[in-house]
Amino acid sequence: MTDVESLDPAETTSSAGAEVSTPSKHAGLALVLILTAQLMVVLDSTIANIALPFIGADLDISQANLTWIVTGYALAFGGLLLLGGRLGDLYGRRRLFMIGLVTFAVASALGGLATNEALLLASRALQGVGAAMAAPAALALITTTFPAGPARNKAMAAYATMSGVGAAIGLILGGWLTGLDSFVGLDVEGWRMTFLINVPIGLIAAFMVPRVLTESESHPGQMDIPGAITGTLGLLGIVFGLSRAGEEAYGWDDPQTIIPLIAGLALLAAFAFIESRVEHPLLPVRIFANRTRATSFAAMMIAPAAMFSMFFFLSLFIQQIMGFSSLEAGFAFLPFSFGIVIGAALSSNLISRVDPRFLAGTGTLLAAVALFMFSRIPIDESPKAVLSAIADGGADVNYWTHIFPFIIMMAVGMGLVFVPLTLTAVHHVRAEDSGIGSGVLNTMQQVGGAIGLATLSTVALHFTNKQATDVAGPMADAIGTNGGQVDPSFLQAAIFSSSFPEGATHAFLAAAILMLAASAVIWTFLDVKHDELATDAPEGVHVG
Repeated sequence: MTDVESLDPAETTSSAGAEVSTPSKHAGLALVLILTAQLMVVLDSTIANIALPFIGADLDISQANLTWIVTGYALAFGGLLLLGGRLGDLYGRRRLFMIGLVTFAVASALGGLATNEALLLASRALQGVGAAMAAPAALALITTTFPAGPARNKAMAAYATMSGVGAAIGLILGGWLTGLDSFVGLDVEGWRMTFLINVPIGLIAAFMVPRVLTESESHPGQMDIPGAITGTLGLLGIVFGLSRAGEEAYGWDDPQTIIPLIAGLALLAAFAFIESRVEHPLLPVRIFANRTRATSFAAMMIAPAAMFSMFFFLSLFIQQIMGFSSLEAGFAFLPFSFGIVIGAALSSNLISRVDPRFLAGTGTLLAAVALFMFSRIPIDESPKAVLSAIADGGADVNYWTHIFPFIIMMAVGMGLVFVPLTLTAVHHVRAEDSGIGSGVLNTMQQVGGAIGLATLSTVALHFTNKQATDVAGPMADAIGTNGGQVDPSFLQAAIFSSSFPEGATHAFLAAAILMLAASAVIWTFLDVKHDELATDAPEGVHVG
């Protein structure tokens, strides 16, 4: 991991006179605080994944609606990031950072104490609101605290590493906490601790903010409330429609699929119209005028869509098909943490000598190969094999040969992707736009993840339902042939065990195609040179 104490803003000077908010003596502590908040925000994108089966059973949530525990957070987070970034630019990033942390902590407490599906999903949305205020402020504080060059490269490498490591740590921590039935002597369902653990972390971090970080400059302007409303509701409509399309009870031709999709597209069109007319847009067109940034934003929308979907489907596959306990499933993702640290360290060391295109392009190709290999996990879905696997406690899939190597490959690849694209996405952003620039980057990641999960869930559910229809009769016959009672609940579980792998492997294949699309964007359009990243020259000035 990057040595945070060596990250002194005084290491280099900024030719653009970038806004520097934090005294150098606090640089290391400031980065630790920012990384802690980033870990908490990213961790919550995956920490509930391992707990999903337990949450579903405890609160009686259907398999289809379980995805909204993940998607709801990502959607609220991504949909409000632009607003959060602009609020930080207008009223001070430290202030928004602290408010976001407190909101996140309160929402986490509500989620941990939820007694029904509605309250839990509402708390996840509120967590997304808090994260949307904290995350863009955190990244903007890095760009304004550390000038371009070695200092910022190290800080960004640590930030990007935390973005990837946080997802894996979420699965590990989620696995451990979900397996608990008590905590410090109190009887509590383990899945509740995946939410409650955020409460002390968030409150302590908020307490430290005014003691470690100094307030950034505020920049005059007005709030674009209509843009925030239309953009957020438009994204919600599209993701809701995509999720409905994959459910057996609805499908693509159902009004509950078609109407949200049309409404979502109409609202996004209204958002684009509003942004082109208002004096102080939520999303200034100038943010996309730079080809390097526009390419980075596009790639950072597609690649995380594939990565977070991998976490979702693989965590369910490991538990429900391979028979891993929640703790075992969490530790199955531990290699991802090491792999992404290795990839990020390589990127950090090479970015001053190698152009971002080659690092990020290679990383996406590695990740695409890993996703494709997940789609090739060998598993016998015949009724006889499935009943045998249920009796043995899990399918005969070797973790060390069919999963472990490709978790490592995926992690190293994403480490090579995150560092250069994080740097190129915020490079040459004006000081008054650093919050919204950071917000756009985080929006692309979170909304990409939400839309990716909704789309790939549609793919998975389609093939799962098709396989379930094909295997229902033979499975009932197989149970009867074995002399067993055809208990409806056991039959349903057996059908799921036979059909879910079919859906998951097709989702992995679709994710591999998404990753290849991100790779094509990078190789084709990302042409910024490595020496240009070492400057804060005004936009339009080419260095080297």
